[in-house]
Amino acid sequence: MTKPTTWSDRFESALHPAIAVFNASIGFDIQLIEYDLTGSIAHAKMLAHTGIITNVEAQQLVAGLEQIRQEYRAGKFQPGIEQEDVHFAVERRLTEIVGDVGKKLHTARSRNDQVGTDIRLYLRAEIEQIRKQLQSFQSILLQKAEHNLETLIPGYTHLQRAQPLSLAHHLMAYVQMAQRDWERLGDVLKRTNISPLGCGALAGTTFPIDRHYSASLLNFDGVYENSLDGVSDRDFAIEFLCAASLIMVHLSRLSEEIILWASEEFGFITLKDNCSTGSSIMPQKKNPDVPELIRGKTGRVFGHLQGLLVIMKGLPLAYNKDLQEDKEAIFDGVTTVKACLEAMTILLAEGLEFRTPRLAAAVAEDFSNATDVADYLAAKGVPFREAYNLVGKAVKTSLAVGKLLKDLTLAEWQQLHPAFEADIYDAIAPKQVVAARNSYGGTGFQQVSQAIVTAKSRLQNNS
Repeated sequence: MTKPTTWSDRFESALHPAIAVFNASIGFDIQLIEYDLTGSIAHAKMLAHTGIITNVEAQQLVAGLEQIRQEYRAGKFQPGIEQEDVHFAVERRLTEIVGDVGKKLHTARSRNDQVGTDIRLYLRAEIEQIRKQLQSFQSILLQKAEHNLETLIPGYTHLQRAQPLSLAHHLMAYVQMAQRDWERLGDVLKRTNISPLGCGALAGTTFPIDRHYSASLLNFDGVYENSLDGVSDRDFAIEFLCAASLIMVHLSRLSEEIILWASEEFGFITLKDNCSTGSSIMPQKKNPDVPELIRGKTGRVFGHLQGLLVIMKGLPLAYNKDLQEDKEAIFDGVTTVKACLEAMTILLAEGLEFRTPRLAAAVAEDFSNATDVADYLAAKGVPFREAYNLVGKAVKTSLAVGKLLKDLTLAEWQQLHPAFEADIYDAIAPKQVVAARNSYGGTGFQQVSQAIVTAKSRLQNNS
């Protein structure tokens, strides 16, 4: 019988070829190789630090692992399906380089705590990159906001014209969303940056290891206090996919608005050629591919979150092979979020222009100043609900004769209520309607200007 190349003498035959392919993860967990090498180097140093192996042996192991790193980066180390996973591939290559001492690397370690360490090192680095991308996204939004403080845009509720807004105020809403995303990922990072290394398969080890020493070498903030929990916990991965899903929610909402704004019906923006495509048969078209793709890719991140939740909900302690399925979800979640953040940032920076004349016309052609008429009367002592009903009547009358509120004569206003005076026209002018909403967090220009200053300061401190 052919002896297996992976397992102990407990086994008498190799895996069926199809099962070997089905079982292997090398096709995707090769992404972890740099982190596996880094974790293994820390483990080797810890083994020497505690006297489990000699310093000379540790030096040989470290040198061999660094050689593998260089071989991989140069494209000379490309393990195939026969290696099963990245961990075995590294160990086998290490033994080829340094001889039997390479077989000592796995002392006091299991693949269970090894893969747990690798995935945390990987995700820690990726979270830091995504947080930087969120800051770049915020920076572009802030630039656009600064340039459009007094640009007006219709505000909507129920996708119906509601009240005019400063365009900067609208953009600043997404700055706030991105800030929560940045903070949320920072919170996830705290629970990601905990070391399971040394938990062993599930019960720890009989060797006198120093888990805190290896954790410090890897810049972990601490170690898992329970070995069962350490090898089976994927809460941090679920939390990351939750945070990633919310990032995608925010990008998708902005994408939907950009798609609407680019339509002929809205006409609020013009898409530039560098961020849009045409139709294969309709030469006049310019399609908003970037926001459409972001909107579409949102579902795949949601799917990864749901998939990992379903994997975890029925797993008994400790490690189960089901957990091999976490990696593709995490990898693709990371890749998708990073690609979408980059694409949206480029689109905002280079791929669209706001059509300010169209925006100015839009806020002047509706009844979105109706609330301000009611507020005008309320400020003159008329009970708000009475004023609200009077303005509703004015809107109904105006619609019947094809007028806007700004087109009513002073006599018509005073027929509605004697409190109306000539200053009603200034009060309902779009720019004044926006400027007047000067409550904290409102769309008034003074408030938005201060919000931009605060956000820029926060962004600088975060950096």
